[in-house]
Amino acid sequence: MSNVTAVATRTVDAPVDVVFRCLSDFREHHPRFLPPAFSDFEVTTGGTGEGTVVGFTLAAGGRSRRYEMRVRVPEPGRVLEEHDTGSSLVTTFTLTPEGTRTHVRVETTWKGAGGVGGFFERMFAPGALKAVYVDELARLDAYAQAQAGRP
Repeated sequence: MSNVTAVATRTVDAPVDVVFRCLSDFREHHPRFLPPAFSDFEVTTGGTGEGTVVGFTLAAGGRSRRYEMRVRVPEPGRVLEEHDTGSSLVTTFTLTPEGTRTHVRVETTWKGAGGVGGFFERMFAPGALKAVYVDELARLDAYAQAQAGRP
């Protein structure tokens, strides 16, 4: 088994505090910019930041899987992590201020399967997941701009 990683980045035209609020508020903001690849989104514990638990179904690369994610905030205002409670999968959002804009990096890493299945997972899953994240980051950009009062 080896680690599998998918990464996408984008500069969002909104200040870092606005972008972090959008990402960390799973009741009011986060579901509003999720692409159609995410369905059945629900908050089961908390709702904002550290300790929040959310569930959703993700469809990517022709596969669909249910996730239950526990949120950690190792660097408030800058880094938010979502840890799958049923596997090694971790998604990390890292925000870097760029004046009145924010560079957002989303990275998901998990321990991949072994054998032939693992080979195909390492070959195709990162690209499929990156496409979902590129869509999500574009939606986050538009949503965060609206939250910041920008056209």
